Amino acid sequence: MIRPFRAALTAVTLGLAALTGSAAIAQDYPTRTINIVVPFAAGGPTDTVARLIAQSMSKTLNQTVLVENVAGAGGTIGPKRVAAEKPDGYKLVLMHIGISTSVTLYRNLGYNPVTDLEPIGLITDVPMTFIAKKDFPPTDMKSLIAYVKANKDKVTYANAGVGAASHLCGMLFMSAIGTDLTTVPYKGTGPAMTDLIGGQVDFMCDQTTNTTPQIKGGKVKAYGVTTSTRVKALPDLPTVQEAGIKDFHVGVWHGMWAPKGTPKPIIDKLASALQAALKDPNVVNKFAELGTEPVPMNKATPAALDSHLKAEVAKWAPIIKKAGVYAD
Repeated sequence: MIRPFRAALTAVTLGLAALTGSAAIAQDYPTRTINIVVPFAAGGPTDTVARLIAQSMSKTLNQTVLVENVAGAGGTIGPKRVAAEKPDGYKLVLMHIGISTSVTLYRNLGYNPVTDLEPIGLITDVPMTFIAKKDFPPTDMKSLIAYVKANKDKVTYANAGVGAASHLCGMLFMSAIGTDLTTVPYKGTGPAMTDLIGGQVDFMCDQTTNTTPQIKGGKVKAYGVTTSTRVKALPDLPTVQEAGIKDFHVGVWHGMWAPKGTPKPIIDKLASALQAALKDPNVVNKFAELGTEPVPMNKATPAALDSHLKAEVAKWAPIIKKAGVYAD
């Protein structure tokens, strides 16, 4: 009877020691610089979001938080690298909607964002808008849908490349209206927008950070916004749902993750710092200039991001598979 008792006592003692050690680590954390990996080059929308968040989190955590740009392979290198890092809270990744579609788009991704990363919280959901060249015949979203269905062999849809938000929006749109269109992929939003304004392609869908200036400047024709509610920066632009496509929602959402196995007390401390950043007046104002806003606090949590990522993976998988679009 003594041996089983001793074994049980040892197990309890080890368990308490582990919990105490974890709590002690979290209490001291952070003791050095934290790096947030952004899987894209500096200067883009995701990089801008990350730098605003990092600056604010630095104040809350009383420690330097730096942004590290690890671009390449459609934004898959950065998350993969963080997934392989030591789970101590000093290497994080901030990524957008692409992290949910990469699971299906890439045959050899090398990691699984659902099982190999620890969610910290959602950050923002940048709306997207359907825009067209100025002389495109349709006058509103309903007539746009009717026109492209009637002229599917003539209409051209531009996007910023395989896996880009504009590409995903287009696939969802074509799936929703049951019509395949001729797509014209570009190496980035810039060239696509240039050709759209020049009239070389007919229409596209892209995030408000890129389209709002063109819409307000009268360089393109705007049809609808892809979120469930209208955008404050473009109050007169109706939603796609208002045009009759039910449950149509696509936005360039951003989230933050740590390596799998990062102690819960550290994740909780990071989530708290993220939530403080999303309430920071400077962050709120800068986000507004980008045509977006922070997510509600109940979404800036590990549980909310975990559920959202799983739902997004499930949402996009059948659409991508049906389109037969894959990347190596």
